[in-house]
Amino acid sequence: MNRELEEEFMRSRKQRYRSVTHNKSKRESRRIWLKDMREWIITAGIVFAIMSLLNIFVFNVSTVIGQSMQPTLYEGEKLIINKIALSFGNPGRGDIVVLHDPSTGPDRKEYLVKRIIGIPGDIVEVQDQQLYVNGKVVDEPYIDTAIQDPDFSQLTVQEGTYFVMGDNRHAGASKDSRYFGAVAQESIVGKASLIWWPVAKMRIL
Repeated sequence: MNRELEEEFMRSRKQRYRSVTHNKSKRESRRIWLKDMREWIITAGIVFAIMSLLNIFVFNVSTVIGQSMQPTLYEGEKLIINKIALSFGNPGRGDIVVLHDPSTGPDRKEYLVKRIIGIPGDIVEVQDQQLYVNGKVVDEPYIDTAIQDPDFSQLTVQEGTYFVMGDNRHAGASKDSRYFGAVAQESIVGKASLIWWPVAKMRIL
């Protein structure tokens, strides 16, 4: 009888031990899981903050919409926009930039992609399907046709502004400074520095 009681006591003790050990293991696993989750959330928050700051101050990703920059850029291509470049120097002739659309009306877009044609002090005009800057014909190896829009009278680019045009010189293909005038430097978001998608067309601009 005493032996049976002793065996029952030992079985009960082992069960309690296993139960305590199991509960302790569950608590430990939960503690580790919560710690890992907390570290993951903190890391994700830091990465998000860094990427947000980079997006605001250093670079941005933009998608080409429309045909105004053909044959240099095609609709759907994705660009890396270098914002910080403008902190170390002004845009130059030939630079491809992203700017806030200065026009008004129902067809206004948030952003435009254009090429800098005239910088402050330049005199820009279009005559007989040719682009002139400061009285000289501009060599434009990036276009595929002569300018098909009407002539554009001389315009002197004022201080703090830039004359921009699309590379697509077919009739009515580009809404640019010939229509809305020179754009303020403050409206220029950044310089397009790279086509990164599609990969087959990846190249520095």
